[in-house]
Amino acid sequence: MDWTPEAIERLKALWAEGHSTAEIGRRMGISKNAVVGKAHRLSLPARPSPIRREASGAAAPRPVQPRPVRPAGLAPRTTLPPVIPAPVVAVPVAVAPPAPAVVRAFPRLSAARSCCWPIGEPGQPGFRFCSADALTGKPYCPEHAAVAYVKARDRREDAA
Repeated sequence: MDWTPEAIERLKALWAEGHSTAEIGRRMGISKNAVVGKAHRLSLPARPSPIRREASGAAAPRPVQPRPVRPAGLAPRTTLPPVIPAPVVAVPVAVAPPAPAVVRAFPRLSAARSCCWPIGEPGQPGFRFCSADALTGKPYCPEHAAVAYVKARDRREDAA
């Protein structure tokens, strides 16, 4: 927006009338953010936020009630006597040793060079890994690598 002297005067007049920034923007054909920015740069007087305005019929603020004044020389009143904690007696409790962790070993020939393709359902009795010789640098044997590593199709083949 090119802020001509006429546009600035119109902005100031609409601002003084109390229109919202969105309404001023609509009337001038510009965004509300342009109005806000120019009003800020022109140091136009701030207006209260519509969010903070008290709605009609809103409850009036409660009056502050003065604290009761205690006469000089009187100690503060306590409502309960001080609580003295009972002595703590330690009772020995028999603790059972922790149960050994169950580690399920799956049959594998050699972890370094064997195929890691799972066969069956984990947790079921027949679950195992393929364990055939893996390809160099891959975790799978040639058969399972062909399934795992599918070559992306060229999109130009689909275009025809």
